[in-house]
Amino acid sequence: MANGTLIFKSKTIIAGLNAKTIKGDKREEYATAIMYLAPAKMAGGANLCAMAREAGCDPTHNNGGCLVNSGQAQVFSSINRARIAKTQRYLANRAEFMAELVRDIERFVKWCAKHGVKPAVRLNGTSDIQWEVAHPCERVAATDAEFGDWVGQYASIFEAFPEVQFYDYTKVYKRAYRQLPANYALTLSYSGANERYAEAVTKAAHETGANMAVVYRTKALRDYFVDKVAQYGETCRDVIDGDQTDLRFLDPQRVIVGLYAKGQSAKRDTSGFVVG
Repeated sequence: MANGTLIFKSKTIIAGLNAKTIKGDKREEYATAIMYLAPAKMAGGANLCAMAREAGCDPTHNNGGCLVNSGQAQVFSSINRARIAKTQRYLANRAEFMAELVRDIERFVKWCAKHGVKPAVRLNGTSDIQWEVAHPCERVAATDAEFGDWVGQYASIFEAFPEVQFYDYTKVYKRAYRQLPANYALTLSYSGANERYAEAVTKAAHETGANMAVVYRTKALRDYFVDKVAQYGETCRDVIDGDQTDLRFLDPQRVIVGLYAKGQSAKRDTSGFVVG
C-alpha cells in the first residue's frame, strides 16, 4: 500500500484502489486495471494506433496530444522503455502474450474479490488495438489450486472473462459499427486535425449512437460546455464531465464526453486534436 492506495501490479496490467473507498457510490464499486503499451510505431514494427496520424496524436510524428506524453511517462523515460519492451513481447509472439494477459486478469479478478470491488479493464491505455478481432485466447488449467482446473478456448479476451467489464477509447471509428461483446464498451475519440477523419468519426457516432470524447484545451473551457449541447459534424449532443470518473461504461448514452488536456504536449497541441 502506498499513500493509502492499494496497488495491483502484473507484467501486463496495473490497478490502484483507494483504501478508503466509499461504499454505495456506484463509481467506487469498480477497480480498473489498465494496460499501457507503446503507441503507434514507438516500439517499431506494426502500428498499434491505426488512426493516430490522421487524428493528429501520433507521438512519433508530431508529439501532440498522445497520452504517452502525460503524467509520469513524460518525466520518467524508464516508464516508456518498459512499455516498449512489453509491446515488443506482444508483437513477437501474440499467443504467448495473450496467455500472459489471461493469467494477469485471472489474478486481478481474484484481487478485486478480495477487496470487495468489481473488476474493470482498459486494454488500450496508450494504444488502439482492435482486441475484438484476431486475438483468441484460452484459460488453461493451472498446475496448482490457484485458479482451479477449468479450461476454455475463446475467440477473444472478452468472451474468456464475462465477469469483467472491459472498456476503451478508440479513434478506429469502424469499430463502432461492429457488434461488440456485451462486456466491452467503446467511446469514440474526436479530433479536428483532419477534416476527413472528423467527418468520419462524427458520422460513426451519429449513425451508431456511440458516445464521443472531445478533449478541450483547458478545464475552464471544458466546464463551460458541460451541461450544454455541442455539435461536431453530424453529432449534436449534451456534454458531460468525463473527468469525474474514467468508467465510460457508466456514462449516459448518446453524449459527448468532455475531457481536458493533461500534460504540456497536449496543452500546446495545435494539430486540432485538442479543441479550443
